Amino acid sequence: MWGLVSHFFYDITHFDGKFFSTTKLLITKPGFLPAEYIKGRRASYLHPIRMYVFSSALFFLIFFSLFKPKKMINGSFMDDQPAKVIDSVKQLSQAQDFLLANVNNAEDSAVIMGKFGNIANRIKAEKAREDSIAKAEEDSLANFIDSVSDGHTNMKKWNKKKNKARKNISWDEASSHYKTVAAYDSAQAALPEAERDGWWSRLAAKRNIELAGRYKDDERAFWTDIIDAFMHTFPYMLFISLPLYAFFMKLLYFRHKQIYYVEHGIFFIYLYIFTFIFLLLYFSVMELRLKTHQGWIGWFEALLLLGGTYYAYKAMRKFYGQSRGMTILKFFLLNVMAFFALLILFIFFFTITVVKM
Repeated sequence: MWGLVSHFFYDITHFDGKFFSTTKLLITKPGFLPAEYIKGRRASYLHPIRMYVFSSALFFLIFFSLFKPKKMINGSFMDDQPAKVIDSVKQLSQAQDFLLANVNNAEDSAVIMGKFGNIANRIKAEKAREDSIAKAEEDSLANFIDSVSDGHTNMKKWNKKKNKARKNISWDEASSHYKTVAAYDSAQAALPEAERDGWWSRLAAKRNIELAGRYKDDERAFWTDIIDAFMHTFPYMLFISLPLYAFFMKLLYFRHKQIYYVEHGIFFIYLYIFTFIFLLLYFSVMELRLKTHQGWIGWFEALLLLGGTYYAYKAMRKFYGQSRGMTILKFFLLNVMAFFALLILFIFFFTITVVKM
């Protein structure tokens, strides 16, 4: 771990002009750098692996600082607004007291109190409005979770049946009445071998019992921990997806015998680096919209997404040198395959996350 940290800071403090010139070419000339790499012209540019390590580390450092699971569960990506409102009201009260201490008549005092009262009421009204929006988003998220859990596989996320006992988190309704793993094992041992649960059902049942005992009825804490652990698998997910996407590209361009599998991987390394830079810009714009409550910024976000899509298409056409129509077709097919591959990876890593909790 210390070796990775020290190497990361070495890269930050020792990058020369190659980093900035390579980044400029990466952004302004889609597909140019991977084409240069396979032609052997590499000395003038920063090595793609080194650039990938640095850009991915920087991206996820910022990503995890922006997206907090607790804020996501609360329906807000913003900072702690209630604390800010309390501070603002307190500062207003202090300013009012200072001014009142320096006036000599009741009329001036009434004017000051009226003005400060109006400002405080506006702050409180804005706070109430934001709380209402956050509550609506939280309810929407809860409804979505309910709808997904009701229709997704036989492993229900929540057992909302109320009884005289307390409500517990349940992944497997059949095992929800067992309080300990030992009780479940004892019940299984008493059954004929043909009626016992299979290995997956046993694993799901034991995890259900352990999670129910750990979280009781605290659904918010459960989802916070789940999302936090799942989000921290994203770097591994991207790392696995890269050679997988390179394989898809090898299938799409199987007639290009002069381009080897490794060179498809180089193309995606550069594309991933651009994606990291692009997403940092996109998240910054999104955060600006959330901070300022300016809806028109959303149009700029949409333009950024269109621009990022066009960049990927342009890089693909430049690197592989095919016609516009053929590139569009293969670009579409690549995205379809990538979508299903990413969906499978999401399900796999989410399952691993739950099993390891």
